[in-house]
Amino acid sequence: MEPVVIFAGFQTSCLKVTREVGGGVTQFIVRFLFPPLPARENRSMTFEGFLRYMESKVCCVFNQAHTSVYQDMDQPLTSYFISSSHNTYLTGDQLIGKSHLDAYVWALRKGCRCLEIDTWDGPDMEPIVYHGYTLTTKILFKDVITTVAQHAFEVSPYPVILSLENHCSQQQQEVMAQYLVSILGDMLLTAPLDHLAGGELPSPNDLKCKILIKNKKKKPRIKTEQATEESADEGEEDYDDLEDEEDDEDHQTKTKFWSPRKAGPKKEEKKVVIAEALSDLVIYTRSVKFIGFSHSRDHQSHFENTSMAEKKARKLARLNFVQHNQRFLTRIYPAGSRMSSSNYNPQEFWNVGSQLVALNFQSLGLPMDLNDGRFQDNGGCGYVLKPAVLLPSDRSFDPICSRHRLKPTHLLLKVISGSNLPVSRSNKGLDPFVRVEIHGIPSDSRKKNTQTVKNNSLSPHWDSDMNFIISVPELCLIRFCVRDQTGLLSSEFVGQYTLPFTSMMKGYRWVPLRSRDGCSLDPASLFIFVWYS
Repeated sequence: MEPVVIFAGFQTSCLKVTREVGGGVTQFIVRFLFPPLPARENRSMTFEGFLRYMESKVCCVFNQAHTSVYQDMDQPLTSYFISSSHNTYLTGDQLIGKSHLDAYVWALRKGCRCLEIDTWDGPDMEPIVYHGYTLTTKILFKDVITTVAQHAFEVSPYPVILSLENHCSQQQQEVMAQYLVSILGDMLLTAPLDHLAGGELPSPNDLKCKILIKNKKKKPRIKTEQATEESADEGEEDYDDLEDEEDDEDHQTKTKFWSPRKAGPKKEEKKVVIAEALSDLVIYTRSVKFIGFSHSRDHQSHFENTSMAEKKARKLARLNFVQHNQRFLTRIYPAGSRMSSSNYNPQEFWNVGSQLVALNFQSLGLPMDLNDGRFQDNGGCGYVLKPAVLLPSDRSFDPICSRHRLKPTHLLLKVISGSNLPVSRSNKGLDPFVRVEIHGIPSDSRKKNTQTVKNNSLSPHWDSDMNFIISVPELCLIRFCVRDQTGLLSSEFVGQYTLPFTSMMKGYRWVPLRSRDGCSLDPASLFIFVWYS
């Protein structure tokens, strides 16, 4: 790498930043580049000073303007990706894992805005929270609500949605409603907002510091035979190949793992009857069963939302899911067969505009890295405005189609070097390489590796050029993953960093690496060059 080129890049960045923060170039250079005497007196630039500048937030690959809320927060809720968790109470797997209040604290501090609470009848009229039909431990519903009340708005002022998986009797639902009202107080949304026009969901700004209850709701029994027949016909017309899946996630668990498989007539499950007091607390997030796109278009209200498992959502993604998600909130959750609490790749459902793509926050790995990267944007507030291609417009968007614009974006990434990479517990030498991954629509998703550097964790040098052609950059996430080559075809995770393409800065940049659980590995980092046009 040419020293002159490095300095030119530094000089350009320096001038740009001084315009943004104010003050002269000299003042900025003194701040970063001049250590105490004698270098300061000689007004000379030292290598240590230059390194200090390059590893400062000013040179981070993530746009520092995006560390604060900068997006339009006055659009309806349907216009946002919303950070969402599944089985939020669990700290481990879904069979024998622990339920713990700290799981709610952890999710909220990561910016999660949609929490799941599975409620069941408990002793002494105290509703409990756990994963039904399993051996997971139990916690009290009132303690969960108290924890939410304490931490809901620590990192974000924008609304929290409590997604209830409600299995309680009417009597204990009455108790739940009492706790929600008494513990949450003014934070609980209990009535529609006066200023909103009919047929429109409120915006994140409208609902600042409010908690919404997502649950089924009582409605007047006005249903004609004609409407019933139309609903059935529409379901067949829209996706006759889809399975008749239960909306109830715990029912899936019971069916797949605990129910004896005997021949004979199917025993009908006892349905939960919603208590009036709990029903009254459901305002803009009423849960209804998804029947079909035509039925939703003609009969679903703006304040009604649907939940579905990943398998059904994956089939719908091949149809006209984008337009549905322009009008209604949709929650996607992991399949009931994921008993180890593993996660699907959330990108495939963000591609079709699903807002509430729920993940098991306790499970580390690629899906949670992508979730952290997506919601690092917009100040980490848990709400990210969907790109224009997913918002209502005259043009239809199909993520499966490979051609979306006349001029695609050309991305050049040069992975130059690494610094202070963490070594393994066995203290064996590290043989690192960097994998750069593009996660977006199918035609944009790619990954490329640098060569492996032998036995060097302190300052590996790759100097590797990577070129990518991207058709929908506004949906893309870029993931830098450092791995240790442990065998001819095997490698182990060392560190990673994920960010949206739209938050990536051009020029010579510093990439701060993170551990599996998303914590900083400072001073471990990468040094890269970024350009796109």
